[in-house]
Amino acid sequence: MGKHGGKLDEWVDLLSGMDRGDRIDLLIDVADRFREVPPEVAQRPFAEEHKVPACESEAYLWAQPHDDGGLQLYFAVENPQGISAKAMAVILDEGLSGAPLEEVASVSDDVVYEVFGRELSMGKSMGLMGMVSMVASAARRRLASGAGER
Repeated sequence: MGKHGGKLDEWVDLLSGMDRGDRIDLLIDVADRFREVPPEVAQRPFAEEHKVPACESEAYLWAQPHDDGGLQLYFAVENPQGISAKAMAVILDEGLSGAPLEEVASVSDDVVYEVFGRELSMGKSMGLMGMVSMVASAARRRLASGAGER
């Protein structure tokens, strides 16, 4: 059991062990798997409260109840060049959708550096950390509302 829990740790272990070139190639492949929020969840123009603060790629997040408890995460990334944001969206969705709320609520912003390395620009890392923080706070809100108790 790593520090983030579940599938997110698998991503971190995989990516943090790679050299920069391989990591970039893999993250581009991951970004290609990005699927935008389905229309039944949200449609443009997206509501401002779903917008990730400080994200240069104009990312948006929706966190809805997951069948297994936890949250199902959906993202939109309005910048077509937002490869890092798209990769982060895929990793957060695959790593945290359906995970126990406590795990999601305690995810640290550091995961951005573990996934992308330390070479990120300040602007890019702020936006990606904003995505992580927004996911964690959605889980904290859900916990506070009494969800996730069995």
